[in-house]
Amino acid sequence: MKSFACGDVVPGCTQTFTGPDDGAVLSQVAVHASADHGLTTVPPELVEQVRAAIVYA
Repeated sequence: MKSFACGDVVPGCTQTFTGPDDGAVLSQVAVHASADHGLTTVPPELVEQVRAAIVYA
């Protein structure tokens, strides 16, 4: 299982995500980025920051 805490990339955000692999976590993060952070697209640089912060849960 993999885990990501949004606050590791966006200070102050308390959302966390878990999934069986990076792809599942990234899918959840993309929805969150749009709904809660107002991003219409997720820049590649942000994707790399998120990937770097994903850990084994």
